[in-house]
Amino acid sequence: MTSMRVAMIGYGFMGAAHSQGWRVAPRFFDLPSFPEMTVVVGRSADAVEAAAEKWGWAESATDWRQVIARDDIDIVDIVTPGDSHAEIAIAALEAGKHVLCEKPLANTVEQAEAMAEAAEKAAARGVFAMLGHTYRRVPATTFARDLIAAGKIGTVQQVRASYLQDWLVDPATPLVWRLQKELAGSGALGDIGAHIIDLSQYISGQRLVSVSGTLETIIKKRPLLESTSGLGGVGGTELGEVTVDDVALFTGRYDSGVLGIFEATRFATGRKNALRIEVSGSKGAIAFDLEDLNTLQFYDSTAPAGEQGFTRILVTEPEHPYTANWWPTGHTLGYEHGFVHQAKDFVEAVVAGQQPSPSFADGVQVQRVLAAVEASANTGSAWTAV
Repeated sequence: MTSMRVAMIGYGFMGAAHSQGWRVAPRFFDLPSFPEMTVVVGRSADAVEAAAEKWGWAESATDWRQVIARDDIDIVDIVTPGDSHAEIAIAALEAGKHVLCEKPLANTVEQAEAMAEAAEKAAARGVFAMLGHTYRRVPATTFARDLIAAGKIGTVQQVRASYLQDWLVDPATPLVWRLQKELAGSGALGDIGAHIIDLSQYISGQRLVSVSGTLETIIKKRPLLESTSGLGGVGGTELGEVTVDDVALFTGRYDSGVLGIFEATRFATGRKNALRIEVSGSKGAIAFDLEDLNTLQFYDSTAPAGEQGFTRILVTEPEHPYTANWWPTGHTLGYEHGFVHQAKDFVEAVVAGQQPSPSFADGVQVQRVLAAVEASANTGSAWTAV
């Protein structure tokens, strides 16, 4: 087996998840090339060295430009905040490296378009880029997509999607980078709203063409960060301004004319990671909740009236997407498995010379939806074109 040497830029929460993906994928799936965890890059030498040792990277470095120039690097995996995605991704593609980039693609439509243009040029040379929307690779969501594509719920008639978290309810939570527009681009809208936009389109097979939305920042000042820890950290006594949204609510219209309703919030008290999507059709419906990620609810309205009702499908059979390579039926998977499937799909597509999905062009479309929601909220427009 040949090898593909991976450099990961960034090492925080998402760096841990991506490291799990690279480490496990070749051990549970028969990949055409073995991804070697060659180097992880971060600004703090001591911190990134500790991350390399903890997560299994062969070495660490502090200059991403030097790393992407190395001849022994084949893949660049970007898990930094959104403000640096465009610069790193474009440089890596121009250096002939395949690129995997965390979502959302960038902080602005213009940055995303520049990344997609660089990806298109690179693809003509056999160098590929993929956007990391791992919830597409939860077996239950992939199975939901397959059911809808096979016509099991008939014609799609309505979509409801929400992503509910509560990690910002406490006003003492400090001003981390996700709360600063210059670093994150937007708040709940881009951070978790991007997931429900992408997943709704992936599962339904349709694309949003117009939106109408509103944004709200509930806690407008927070303690400045003194030290980091996971998503949050330790704040001091001095306060700084929160420059992103806490809550995003919007409606959308797909290219088929179907309506969708969306909620993205980090203020849903008691909800830890509740990404929920329900697609209703002329012959049935599907419903999914990430907090119960091994199951899919399926309603068949063509069944006899006395037998109708949502059926709970445990998505752990060998016939289900990805699951044949894991544990026996009923032995469930977790959050980290999506990153394993992501690494698998990426390596397989690159070795086959095929464009992996979602592409940077797909990421541009999601970025345009995010921008349209923000524009609608800022102007009070009833509908804003994507």
